[in-house]
Amino acid sequence: MARHRERSVRRARTQMGPRMADLALVVAAACVLTACTAAAPTAPTDRVQTGAATPTATSTAGPPSSTPVLLPDASAAENLAFFSSIVDRVWATEDRAAGRAYIDALVEGGFDKAAMEVTHDTSTVGNPAESIQFAVRWQDECLVGQVGPATGDPYTVVVPVLAEGTCLVGDTRPIDW
Repeated sequence: MARHRERSVRRARTQMGPRMADLALVVAAACVLTACTAAAPTAPTDRVQTGAATPTATSTAGPPSSTPVLLPDASAAENLAFFSSIVDRVWATEDRAAGRAYIDALVEGGFDKAAMEVTHDTSTVGNPAESIQFAVRWQDECLVGQVGPATGDPYTVVVPVLAEGTCLVGDTRPIDW
């Protein structure tokens, strides 16, 4: 087995170069050491697909709802479909470029306004923002949405809370309405 591994490493160094081969070896060793059972990465994923909600142990009998709902005792990931459905609904209106419209819709949906952040709708020189972001802190994670001309379709994701205790990086506007 060791001879086979040695030959494979030599072949890889010849074909990929020493740095890439060493990286491949480290990844392979890590996989062997962890038995390749590591959890799925927590990096942001592409746009969430909303569809039938997964029934939980507290669900009543009957078919699952096709409309996502707020699950107050569930995780941010379990509420992402509901968050995304609200973002999609606002995106389909004339207020699609107004951060306040997303915040108001999220509040209407049951999210806590005090746990929200939103970026400015305009640039520092007064032009419409190329994209706006808004977030809801949910336990130790954040439900984050991004919309705007530079974004294309709305994008939503769950990310960890930043070290500062916030969800968004940079200057955000006060939610004082």
